[in-house]
Formats: sequence, C-alpha cells, structure tokens
Amino acid sequence: MLPFARAVANGGHEVRVAAPASYASTVRDAGFAHEPFGDAPRERVGRVMRSLPTLEFAEADELVIREVFGRIDAQAALPSLLETIERWRPDLVLRESAEIASLVAAERAGLPHVHVCIGMHEILPRFAAAISDPLDELGQVAGLAEGRASSALASETVLTSVPEILDHPHRPVASRGDGLLRFHAPPTVSGAQRLPDWGDPDAPLVYATFGSVAGSLAPFAGVFRIALDALADVEARVLLTVGRKVDPAGLGPLPSNAHVEQWWPQDAVLREASAMIAHGGFGTTMGALAAGVPQVVVPLFTFDQVVNGDHVAAVGAGLTVAPGLSSMERAVAEVPRVLADPAYAASARRIAAAMADLPSPAEAVPILAGLVG
Repeated sequence: MLPFARAVANGGHEVRVAAPASYASTVRDAGFAHEPFGDAPRERVGRVMRSLPTLEFAEADELVIREVFGRIDAQAALPSLLETIERWRPDLVLRESAEIASLVAAERAGLPHVHVCIGMHEILPRFAAAISDPLDELGQVAGLAEGRASSALASETVLTSVPEILDHPHRPVASRGDGLLRFHAPPTVSGAQRLPDWGDPDAPLVYATFGSVAGSLAPFAGVFRIALDALADVEARVLLTVGRKVDPAGLGPLPSNAHVEQWWPQDAVLREASAMIAHGGFGTTMGALAAGVPQVVVPLFTFDQVVNGDHVAAVGAGLTVAPGLSSMERAVAEVPRVLADPAYAASARRIAAAMADLPSPAEAVPILAGLVG
C-alpha cells in the first residue's frame, strides 16, 4: 500500500491511513496521519484460530478468510470507517485485498474505491467467493441494498505490483491481460546495515523467514526450531528472523552455521543472500524476487502462500513444497539444489527485471484522480 500512498501524497493530495488503533506507531513511522478503527476482538479471533488444527488446510484457510477477514475484522472496523468518511469527506478510498469494511463504507458514501491486490491475480476469485456472505451482511448493516457490496467488489479498479509474467506464468504472452493496472513497487532502502559475523564467511548466505505471524500461532510455534535443526547440515550461513513476538533465547542452542534475530531489514539481508527459504507470504516472496534471489517456499497456513509458491516455481525462480509444517525438512532439502543450480538465480533476476520495468506508482496518481467526480 505504501508506494501508492506516497505517490498520491507526493502528487500534492492529502492522505490519511485508516488502520486498527494498535497500528498507530506503524502509521506514524510511515509518515501519515492515522484514522484509527477498532482492533479485532482477541477472544473472537482466538476461537477461530484454536479450531484450525482440527481442519484440513483448505478448510482452515477458507474459515480464516470468511470469519476473521470477512466478519470479525470488518465488523470491528466499519463503525469508525463510516464516521471517518462522514467527518473527513475523502474523494477516494484505496484499500487492500483483505480489508473490506472500507469498501462498504465507500459505497454507502457514494465514493469511488480502488483495490490494491495483495497477492497474485489467481487469489481474487477465491477470496471473493469466501467473503461473499459476510460482505453482503456487512453491506446490509451499513444500509446498502442486497447484493450491492458484492457487485461493487466485482467492479473495482485493481492495482498490483505483480508483473504479468509472474501473474500468468502458464498463459502465452499474446493472450495475457486481465484488466489489472500494474505498477512497480520501489524497493525499500534501509541503508548499509551490516550483518553480524558468524559461521564460515566464505559460505553462501541463506535467509530463513516465516513472517511475523507464524511464531505467535500455536500450531506453528515449533517452526523455527525445526528449520534450524534441518538447516544445520546445509553448507551455508543461515540468518533466521523470528519476529518481535518471539524471544530468540527461547530457541535453545543454535547450530554453528546459524544466527537468529527478531528482525532485520529484509532488503539488507537480500542484498547479500544467495537463497531464501520462507513461507510464501506476499511481501517476503516479492521482496526476494525484486532482489533477484531464488527461494524455496514452504506454505504454512494460507492458500495465497501456496499460490505464491506455485508461481515462483512456475517461472523457475525457486521451488515449492506441499503446505504444512510437516514439509519443512523437505523444503530444507531443496535449498542445496537452489544454491547449486544457477538457473534459479537467473530466473529470479529475470522476474526482478520485469518488476523494475513496470510503471512507477506516480503514474497511478492521474488514474486515481480520474476516478473522482
């Protein structure tokens, strides 16, 4: 979202970011005014999350989309979003894939709204199907006519940072085209932050990350230890990041080739990495591709992670394995293959070039302005 928000602000327009109250410091650090809305009630989210280990992967994924994104998050956000729009009177709402309350609020106010796709185009129809009932329920709470919210979702202008070659790897070039507007997300530049010293300095660097959420979810609490133990025999230096909610000291003794941090700027690691092993989260996946770093994907808990891994493999920029924590050792076994075969890195660099060739987010600003009045 940030590249588009910054482009709009740099174009002379006023931008405010609506986000949960707990995101105040994140929004402030990004340089924007914050319009807070309610955080999802922990007890309601907790009940859904505790049920996941009893479900099949696809069923668990659909449950989270429908109940957490579609109902719990959206219902918590809607009252404040309606109030913000009534008070501030914006001209346009820019939202991301999993945030649907602003779609309903914008429709009630008669405002244009634009969707920034957080994932591959392939996930959009699946997500829309999963949230269909909760979205219409939310629309009726806001006073919309039956079916209007779903119709609005289907007709939204969609922006994406995914190049067509990655979005549709199996489709011939001549037949590509899906109506999405594609722009290049400028890479984050964190400066020359030097990595600490550990292991063999001549060994390739493997970056291992499973996002900031996995470690706080009970079914995946062991993901870091499993990965460390499996990577101990790989001839590489391993940097593992675990997120700010996990204490690295609690992982126990580390293999001699590994170093663990709660957080490290992703771009700084990827500038030096020879390969990455990760969960297939959108930001992580696209960050590695933008840096031209090949990856092994082990999807952990959502369908979009499976899709991201499949697309990475389809374009030759890495490999993917079956979803679930039980696939971690299989994923690690693929890391030496990705390190040894230069074709994976070459394909990752090809996708990086395709991403860099997309128009700047600044070129989206006139399009967004054209949707207003």
